[in-house]
Amino acid sequence: MRWLRPPGRTAALRGAADSAVLAVSCLLTYWLATNILAHVYAVSAADDALGGMWAVVATIFVFRDSYARSVSAAFSRMSATLVSFVLCLLYLLILPFHVWGLALLVGLSALVVELAGRPADAITAAITTAVIMVVAKLSPHDDWREPILRFADTIIGVAVGVAAAWLMLRVIRPRLRQSRFGRSRA
Repeated sequence: MRWLRPPGRTAALRGAADSAVLAVSCLLTYWLATNILAHVYAVSAADDALGGMWAVVATIFVFRDSYARSVSAAFSRMSATLVSFVLCLLYLLILPFHVWGLALLVGLSALVVELAGRPADAITAAITTAVIMVVAKLSPHDDWREPILRFADTIIGVAVGVAAAWLMLRVIRPRLRQSRFGRSRA
């Protein structure tokens, strides 16, 4: 049972650094989404908080153990969100929330990404669609704006997540290695 063994000092230090960068990134993401984006367009305080949470989830989703994996996750998150954005926006411009519309759009979003050759993104697209539609039900006044706002929140979260992964992998981890081996920082 390998997972029961405590990590070595290097792994613990790396894990602590990764966790700290993720935490600070989420703080920054939430602040950006709830303060900066909310000044551009705010529906309500509750919707601003939801947007902050949405952006934080995107940051967490793309923060991976390699920059290439983070970029790949960012592409995955953005493509799935784009599909959901388009489908939900088109639907909500014409019709208000309805449970049958929710079910139809969840299925369509999964199908669209499957047919686009990205079957691994089907679950993310379906979850994104479900959340957008339920939020539209909770904010029925101008509910068509919800897909736009959640797309903007996703952009913020993905950008911060990718930047944090780059910072972690290109700046912080190399410095951890240098300090571990007693090299001077020049």
